[in-house]
Amino acid sequence: MNGRVDPFGEAAFLVHWSSQFTASGAPLAAMAALEHDPPPGLLDLIPAIDSLLVCFDPLVGDRNQLLARLEELVLNPPSFITSSERKITIPVRYGGDDGPDLNDVASRLGLTPPEVIELHTTTIQRVLMIGFAPGYPYLGWLPPALHLPRRATPRSAVPAGSVAIAAGMTGIYPTTLPGGWHIIGRTRVRLFDPATDPPTFLQPGDWVQFVVDESA
Repeated sequence: MNGRVDPFGEAAFLVHWSSQFTASGAPLAAMAALEHDPPPGLLDLIPAIDSLLVCFDPLVGDRNQLLARLEELVLNPPSFITSSERKITIPVRYGGDDGPDLNDVASRLGLTPPEVIELHTTTIQRVLMIGFAPGYPYLGWLPPALHLPRRATPRSAVPAGSVAIAAGMTGIYPTTLPGGWHIIGRTRVRLFDPATDPPTFLQPGDWVQFVVDESA
């Protein structure tokens, strides 16, 4: 099966996809399709790595019609399209105090630190979702050569701006948070500002390329 659609209360559905469609970006593609041709009563779309939460007004939209459309999106995932085609460059200071896990990551992967940096900066990644904390992006996918599980022991405090990898993805900590990913660098880009609209710098569907920050 490609996935399933589950009721999520009286005014939402949670759409799930199987792993092969998750890797191809089905949740973002479905979100874009619904944004392009919104069903009556649609209120909000919240993507995750393997699912999409569809919120609607049951007094405006027809629940059964919406369910049928979502089931069709599961059976026949749309092509990878997205309403966002933003391409964003994020400078990163790799290694040293900014990337305390870089050398260990390289050793575990059988690479040199420069090779890890090259692979990370030459892979253009997509924002798959915002979660865990306000403004925290999950970006994918990394090449297999950079795949590592989470750290065995999480840190109680990861500095804001830390760029970390785990499970084939990159994450960026918007504020000081606990975390178990491998920190390879740090950026000065501010990812979350409640005074701006929208408050999150990155949005699902954005393309991101990391570059070496050579400034002092």
